[in-house]
Formats: sequence, C-alpha cells, structure tokens
Amino acid sequence: MPCFSTIFAGKGTHEESIIDISLLEESELWSECCIYRVPKKLREVKEDAYTPKLVSIGPFHHDLEELWGVKIQKQIYLKKFCSRTRKSERDLESIIESNKEQIARSYSETSFKLNSKEFVAKILLDAIFIIELFLRNFEREKNEKLDYILSNAWIESHIKQDMILLENQLPLRFLQKLYKFAFDGNEATPFLKLACQFFFSGKHRIPMDEEVKHFTDLHRMFYCPTNPKAHPQKRTEHLRYTATKLDEAGLEFKALEDIDFCKKSLLDIEFSKDKCLERYPCFNLSWLFSCLPYLRSFRCFKSVQCILKVPQLVIDDQTEALFRNLMALEQCHYPSKTYICNYVLLMDCLITTKSDVCLLVEKKVIVNRRGSSTEVTTLINKLGHMIVEPESCYHDLYKRLNDHCDNYWNRLVASLTSVYFRDFWRGTATIAGILVLLFTFGNFLRPFLMKH
Repeated sequence: MPCFSTIFAGKGTHEESIIDISLLEESELWSECCIYRVPKKLREVKEDAYTPKLVSIGPFHHDLEELWGVKIQKQIYLKKFCSRTRKSERDLESIIESNKEQIARSYSETSFKLNSKEFVAKILLDAIFIIELFLRNFEREKNEKLDYILSNAWIESHIKQDMILLENQLPLRFLQKLYKFAFDGNEATPFLKLACQFFFSGKHRIPMDEEVKHFTDLHRMFYCPTNPKAHPQKRTEHLRYTATKLDEAGLEFKALEDIDFCKKSLLDIEFSKDKCLERYPCFNLSWLFSCLPYLRSFRCFKSVQCILKVPQLVIDDQTEALFRNLMALEQCHYPSKTYICNYVLLMDCLITTKSDVCLLVEKKVIVNRRGSSTEVTTLINKLGHMIVEPESCYHDLYKRLNDHCDNYWNRLVASLTSVYFRDFWRGTATIAGILVLLFTFGNFLRPFLMKH
C-alpha cells in the first residue's frame, strides 16, 4: 500500500507519522466550474473588495446575517415575476430542480446540500431577483419612482457592485434558461441585452457570439483587447521607467476619451514612433515641446513625436473592487489569458509616486474621482499584490518603451528637459542665459577681431 513516511524530531524522541495516500482523493473541479472562492492570499490583501455589502447571490454568502435586509425585496420580486409571467413558484422551482447539478458544478465548492429544499429556494429567489430587476430597469420610466432599488441611486449603485463580485454569482447559462422558460421562449428582449442595459446603460455591444460565464466574466469580456491575437502573451521583462521618466524622455501621452466599447477596449494601448525618429534620435525635440507645448499641434512636428495612446481610465470608489474581482477571476479561470492583470501591473509600473499620477491626470489618461493623487498612487500600487504574471500581452510594448529610454540621446534629452526646459519660464530663462553668454563671449572676442 503506497504511503508517505514523515519523521518529526522532538526533544530526544522521534515520532513517525504514516499517511496512507490511497485514502486521499484529489479535489476535482468540474469543467463547468467558473465561480470561485477568492484565494486566501488575495482575500487577505483587501477582504472587503470580495464581500457583498447589500445583496447575496448564490450559496457562498447566503448565511451572512447583515445581507438579510434585501430578502424581503427578493420575495416581492418573486411574486411580481410570477404575476408578470403567469408562472407559479412550483413551475419555476421545477426548472431549478432539473438543473441543480449543473448549477452546483459551476462552483468551486459544493459543501451546500443539493437535495435540500433550501438550496432550490435560495437559487430561485436569487435568480428571479436578478431577472425581475433587469426587467424593471429596462422599463425604467414606469418603475423608477415605485421601485425600492431603482428609486435610490445609492442602493442601486451598491447592488450593481455586489452583483459583479466573483463569489456572488449565478451561472449565466442557467439564468438565460430560466428566463426563456418563464416566457415560454417568447421573450421580447434577449437576457444579455437586459444585463448590458443594467450594468452599462446600453453603451457596450451585446456579446452574442461569446460564451459569458457570469456577470464578472461579462465585465472582463468588455475590458479584454478587441484583437487578442494582436497582443499575444509572452514571458515578459518589466517596464523600468515611470510615467514621468517616459515623459521627460520625449514620450507624449495621448488619452483616448469617450471610448467606444464596441470598437475599442480599455486595454488597447498603442505606441507609435516614426521611423525617422528611430533612425535619428537627435530629432527628439521633447525639450522644446515641454516649454512650448502648442508646437505639438503643428503638422511639421508630428513625425518627431513618440506617442503612447492610452484609453482613459476613470478611478472612483468602485474601481478597486471591480479590478480585484476581475483579476481574481483571471487567476482562477484564465491563467493563460491574464489581460486585466497585465493592464494593472502595467499601470503599477507607470505609477510610483504622486507625480506620476499628476502627470497622467494632466494628460487626461486618468480621471481622478477619489480625491488626492496619493490615494490613487496607493490604490494602483496595491492592486498588483499577490498577482502572478508569468506572461504579459504588453511584452512588446515594454521592450519598445525600455529601448526608447535606454537610448543615450533620449536619456540626454530627458536630463536636459528635467533641468533646463521643464516649463515655459524655465525654458525662457535657459534661452536668455544662453543668449547672454553668447553676447558676452562675442564682446570678449570683438577687440581681437577688430585688430585683424
């Protein structure tokens, strides 16, 4: 019989512990599994970011007493939904009974009892709560003033935040099946359209072709690169320069505002550098653009600018929880496609001090709705804690940016810009000083030239 023998040394004694591995079973995750407990190391960094505050969805947080307040609203929604669809609770429970094993396989833990009526009742309440809330939001004009959630912006905002948490999910495939069953396949609006209307106010494309696991996965899908094949993940070197260092070396940050999520993603970052500038770095005129920024708009200077196009990032009170749950999903379910993790670690490289944040805010790359630049710096720097990144989709971008700053001339220009041409007044003083020096040197040489 196979076994491991382990020796523990004590005070003058030896104990031998024999573990029979034939009695152990490897924990199995079903292929349908997509809803995970957040790993302990990630949870310890910021536990509040993964824990619902107002509403629990699914079995993981069902027993939290502080979330029972919304239970009455779930009961109201259930009655209204039965009236809307002319289905009885027993009819709706039957579809859950027939799918409960598939539902359970969506979770990384199955400690809940499948055969219990409590499990079926819980899934029914949560699923109907989601569907009825989406329907009321879609018919917002006639429901907004009467509905407990939609009539209160604070409650609605926190309900939305709770509904994107990784541990607080129901499998979307089952929600779609229940939705179709309730309307006998004659639903007027696709369920995914209702979801996008609720979370994004209809500003995003509706993912008809992709298989969406749940609402956390839905949000991740919109942030992923629009063309992943153009950004393959490779074992990467890290970016060695911050935003301020890149700016001093002649890199111009250009914010892409009002992103059209149907065509572009938050993660679509592009670096453009003219071949002429790559071949002749002496044409790097960032020192001149620093003190005379309006020159950047002239067409004749376009070819001597290095531009990093970055979609605008809005940082508010919900940003941290959103990104932490998207990264937790990638660490658990998409270990070879960690696009969100790559993006967050890229921002972490760009931002080290509040000066970097101030620069990116000035360039409109970041919209700071959190308050101080120091707070944003701390947030970005802590997001990447305990995140594993063996590969990155920004490998080529890192290499090009590092090469740009490693160039001797660009480093010289960076020093020149930082010391003598940081702004208009310092540049003016520098040029005035050079003119005075030349004038003085000319006066010194004039007597010698007059003799000849």
